[in-house]
Amino acid sequence: MCIFCDIIDHKIPSSVVYEDDQVLAILDISQVTRGHTIVMPKHHTPNVVEADDETVRTVFAAAAKVARFLKEKTGCAGVNLLNNCGEAAGQTVDHLHVHVIPRYGESDAIQVAFNPSEPQDLAEVLASIKG
Repeated sequence: MCIFCDIIDHKIPSSVVYEDDQVLAILDISQVTRGHTIVMPKHHTPNVVEADDETVRTVFAAAAKVARFLKEKTGCAGVNLLNNCGEAAGQTVDHLHVHVIPRYGESDAIQVAFNPSEPQDLAEVLASIKG
């Protein structure tokens, strides 16, 4: 069984930040920053790639609502929305979820970096993905 489905079914206790008929948002038990929240659909969907468009819209709209709420209530300077899709991308729970991570400054426990890579021929990349 899926741990997030067990949380949604109230088999495992959680700290609910937001809930409606379609989504549940809970504090992550591993708080990367104060207020780190996970937003998930109430029906099991493995990841964003396999989710239907309505589920994606609903989850990301709720994540935006939670981000605004957390920014207001925590006074954070910014917010990261993070979705890991697939094991190679760091997904550890096979249930679509979005991390809403309040950011307070450069000393936060989370570091997001876009490191330089080899130069790419964008026309070639575009042709290869469009086929």
